[in-house]
Amino acid sequence: MSAKEALEIAISKDLDLVKIAPNATPAVCKIMDYGKYCFEQTKREKEARKNQKVVEIKEIRMFSTIDTNDFNTKVNQAAKFLKGGDKLKVSVRFRKRAIAHPQLGEELLEKFKEAVAEFGAVDKPSKMEGRALVMFISPKSTK
Repeated sequence: MSAKEALEIAISKDLDLVKIAPNATPAVCKIMDYGKYCFEQTKREKEARKNQKVVEIKEIRMFSTIDTNDFNTKVNQAAKFLKGGDKLKVSVRFRKRAIAHPQLGEELLEKFKEAVAEFGAVDKPSKMEGRALVMFISPKSTK
């Protein structure tokens, strides 16, 4: 039907005539309540945003000379972060001449990796960045 007839029908039903495909021949139109359509569209977008989970990267810093109880505290914090669905950046910092023994940091990260193995898996293996040894751990999927 012609656009004029469609517009008359839309006005008689107190609705709007909306062009769906204006480049098609003939142009495709739809008779609808445009305000209600826009409201439902924004409602759907809000609902989709609400269901999204933003993954944060939490950092745990240790020194190569960390003690047992401090280490256990760091492991508990890491477990809490991984259960919450956040990624983890574990860094071992070297002070002064401790950088001459990077194997101590490697051993510490290996021990840390084994301690949090049930909550997460290693994303990127350990690597030196300046005076710190860094490793990334991502949470295990709960599906």
